[in-house]
Amino acid sequence: MDILERINKLREEKGWTMYKLAEESMITQSTLANMYARNTLPSITTLLCICKGLGITPAQFFAEGDEKNEELKTMELLNAYAKLSEKDKKAVLNLINNLIEK
Repeated sequence: MDILERINKLREEKGWTMYKLAEESMITQSTLANMYARNTLPSITTLLCICKGLGITPAQFFAEGDEKNEELKTMELLNAYAKLSEKDKKAVLNLINNLIEK
């Protein structure tokens, strides 16, 4: 899979539009559009911004297979958890501990 396909796949997995990816990555929408229109690779700086916007590391971006999927799921969970209130964090931890005990 090439880099542009990988970006699209990760974006689509999140259900994001190109606009949302640009917004989260803090790059212009025209930068993304030009990459796809011209079929050019992003610069390293742009790719780092995209990875940050997606909430993944560059290593995760280039990883393949089940390990990659597990890392992405873990990062997604950690990012969501960080946004919770302290009360909700305690509730989530209690739920996880109850599920583990089963």
